[in-house]
Amino acid sequence: MRRILLVAALLALFTGCGDGGDGVVLPPAGGRVDYQLGGAYPPADGVDVVIRDVTAEPAPDAYGVCYVNAFQTQPGTLRQWQDEHGELLLRDDGELVADPDWPDEVLLDTSTQANRATLADVVGADLERCADAGYDAVEPDNLDSWTRSRGLIDDADNLAFARLLAGRAHDLGLAIAQKNAPELRDAGLDFAIAEECEVHDECDVYTEAYGRHVIEIEYTDNGTEAFQRACAARGDEISVLLRDRDVVPAGADGHVLEWC
Repeated sequence: MRRILLVAALLALFTGCGDGGDGVVLPPAGGRVDYQLGGAYPPADGVDVVIRDVTAEPAPDAYGVCYVNAFQTQPGTLRQWQDEHGELLLRDDGELVADPDWPDEVLLDTSTQANRATLADVVGADLERCADAGYDAVEPDNLDSWTRSRGLIDDADNLAFARLLAGRAHDLGLAIAQKNAPELRDAGLDFAIAEECEVHDECDVYTEAYGRHVIEIEYTDNGTEAFQRACAARGDEISVLLRDRDVVPAGADGHVLEWC
């Protein structure tokens, strides 16, 4: 069950959580975060926030963030998209446009108001799934998909879709994170999940927009220097963690999870 408002208010008072858009509760500023997209596992003692895929149940006794691939298809779902919503997949002269780094993820076509409205219903079903499971917030991934669209969609298209998702999330009592594209503003989002912002020199853009409500994730395949710099620069203000690129579960080969 979702936290009742009184409990949420007490958590906000004693853990540094704050209210976001439409009164939703934000993750605790500077809280210890576990990013579990590669598979759910019991978080370590002292973890305040656990981020899991929409297909997983939220971790008990932690602030739960639910991952949804909102601007591209989730791996393994392309056939379903083609069968049920093929008109919403981005095409270039009939060819599906895929993310070059994740070729099993096809971009969603946010280029028209009609498409965005229908996509909001489709992705909105995942947001409802997050809320029904008991999550506190949602992480809609790939806001920056227009940069991989061969010019077929633009930042305004994705920003308009993000606004629709923000409205849906808030109606469900969920806070909503900005993921990628730190230059985009005014979408009604509540906090940020910033991957590799130290590597790309964009952390300040996130903190200027969201203050302490930024979760920074650095990855081991970039080495550990970026993580160390991030800890020195911001580790006492925002949540900073180091993860392996595949975010595999604890106990699996290659698992890395460190905090400042």
